[in-house]
Amino acid sequence: MKNLIAELLVRLAEKEEESKELVAQVEALEIVVTALLRKLDGEQLQQINTHISEAMQTASTAMAPDYTKDASLLESYIHRLLHHPRQ
Repeated sequence: MKNLIAELLVRLAEKEEESKELVAQVEALEIVVTALLRKLDGEQLQQINTHISEAMQTASTAMAPDYTKDASLLESYIHRLLHHPRQ
């Protein structure tokens, strides 16, 4: 029983480490994208917004109904990134 608990704790620690790495990757990407977006003029930014909106609309119509919550979450993060980027 002790071995089982020890093994589960090791696996949990590994998952925690993987999770930290994913968070770091996402944050790094957010920083890079924000820096790139800040270099664009208003028209370029609007074009990107339009293309993203079109792509999300196409994807959401093709998605299964049980993925609508995921799509909404994704859209909210995209909106936050494009309209309220990190300072």
